Amino acid sequence: MNLTKNPHILIVDDIRANVIILENLLTKDYDISVAYSGAEALEIVSGPATPDLILLDIMMPEMDGYEVCRRLKGEAATKNIPVIFVTALSDVDDEAKGLALGAVDYISKPLNQYLLRARVKNQLELKHHRDHLEELVRKRTEELEITQEVTIECMASLAECRDPETGGHIKRTQNYIQALALKLRDNPKYKAFLNDKMLNLLYKSAPLHDIGKVAIRDSIFLKPGKLTDEEFDAMKKHTTYGRDTIRSAASKLGHDSFLRYAEEIAYTHQEKWDGSGYPRGLKGTEIPISGRLMAIADVYDALISLRVYKKPFTHTEAVNTIIRGRGSHFDPDMVDAFISIQEEFRQIAIHSADFEEEKEALAEPYRKPLTQVTFGDD
Repeated sequence: MNLTKNPHILIVDDIRANVIILENLLTKDYDISVAYSGAEALEIVSGPATPDLILLDIMMPEMDGYEVCRRLKGEAATKNIPVIFVTALSDVDDEAKGLALGAVDYISKPLNQYLLRARVKNQLELKHHRDHLEELVRKRTEELEITQEVTIECMASLAECRDPETGGHIKRTQNYIQALALKLRDNPKYKAFLNDKMLNLLYKSAPLHDIGKVAIRDSIFLKPGKLTDEEFDAMKKHTTYGRDTIRSAASKLGHDSFLRYAEEIAYTHQEKWDGSGYPRGLKGTEIPISGRLMAIADVYDALISLRVYKKPFTHTEAVNTIIRGRGSHFDPDMVDAFISIQEEFRQIAIHSADFEEEKEALAEPYRKPLTQVTFGDD
């Protein structure tokens, strides 16, 4: 309710004399609209001028006040409009029925003008305070969401700023995992988990998958050639370092904090479907869905990216590598989803490419090899 203008009251009554009485009592302080039937009232409420309060008669032909109230409370857009029944029905059961349907008050005729004005004023003030509280909650929620995003971006930048070759990696993997999750929820097995809230959390959490690399010494992390076995063992610890770093921060926020899935992704994105991954050698569905999603996103991006020790793969080469890992490295369902949207991956990679060489390698869309690649081949 906007207090810079008069509150808007809708009077609903099929008898014109009753409407005139209410108008005369209220028009000085409020903007008044009138409906002479339940259907007309619902039409007015669905329009642009939503009332702040409704005074509703019960005994009307075709659609009585009870049914009007039931319909109002059944719609998200109108359920919070306070309804006061103004009626000749004075039985306690009638009043109880009206309040049970969601009305905020019940005034019996003949009207006491002072009582009517007082109750209307009280309900409008309550609505104003409720609306104000909802607005404060909305703004606070927005502030918290911004804080979450800034926190994640700052933490992720710690890892990425050490390697100038991976500037677009964060944005690309975020968009890959979002696209893959959106497609995967077409699969009934994943639909319930991958709701809108979860997609938002996965998108926000994805940039922290390699935060543990901050703890890897430069001689290993920035080595231009192939790592020795000992160096690779040290590099693999980034998953545990990442988990521990995020867990430490999340412990201050509680188990259900927005960092929960960031911790999960950081710790499990290097696990493999057949159990040959690290750090725990998880197998199949032991690997969280978030980790399985990031596994495909991370590998695809590593393949199409230019590094001092390798040229960027073409999109076709990257896709075929993912296909060969179906059932060994990657969840088969997720590979199938990836294949169906692999062109979307290519476009994301082109849009956020770090180097012209990467764009050139990605220039051509997927070309199926002459010899059909068999799912599950190593």
